[in-house]
Amino acid sequence: MAALDLQEQEQLEGLKAWWKDNGNWVLGVVLFAVIAVGGWRGWHYYQAKQANEAATFYEQFNEQLATNDAKRINDAATVVMDKYAGTIYAARAALAAAQVNEQSKAIPQAKTQLQWVLDHAAEATLKDVAHLRMASILLDEKNYADALKQLDVTHPAAFDGLYADLKGDVLSAQGKKDEARLAYQQAFDKMDARSTYRQLIQMKLDDLGAGK
Repeated sequence: MAALDLQEQEQLEGLKAWWKDNGNWVLGVVLFAVIAVGGWRGWHYYQAKQANEAATFYEQFNEQLATNDAKRINDAATVVMDKYAGTIYAARAALAAAQVNEQSKAIPQAKTQLQWVLDHAAEATLKDVAHLRMASILLDEKNYADALKQLDVTHPAAFDGLYADLKGDVLSAQGKKDEARLAYQQAFDKMDARSTYRQLIQMKLDDLGAGK
């Protein structure tokens, strides 16, 4: 028994010595793990909280959309964009507000909001729409080079027809009829045969006449 007690005593002394040499390192590892887990949980809690708050403000933004009051719409959109930029709601609010500003001829503000979508949106589809809208504005401003740059981006196949059609508009405005005709033909081929939009593209092709 005495021998067992002596052995246990030696093991205890050895453990104490090891702890003295390594205790700070072990505590550091444990503390890091606790902080990491707590931070992960805290981050996800923060994200959920942000998303819930953003959803509430986005509902309020939609209520302002119904008023057709550009100032109130822009103010509501700014709140969502500034406070909840990391959520899906911010880019959607910016895109909707940009459309209102386009319709009310507040073009500089619309372009700023569209650029915000391009810089911050997490949803690729929203960026695809923003590129099209920005290109349309630049076309109206006769800034053809930048309009084409907006259209020369990777996008889903579902957007091929829309991108090609708008590219045709830009090229046609530049007087590049042959290139415009090719773009319109590409757009026509990509559109559903039952689509009314396809008929509009056919009209554009007819207006250009036969190619060389």
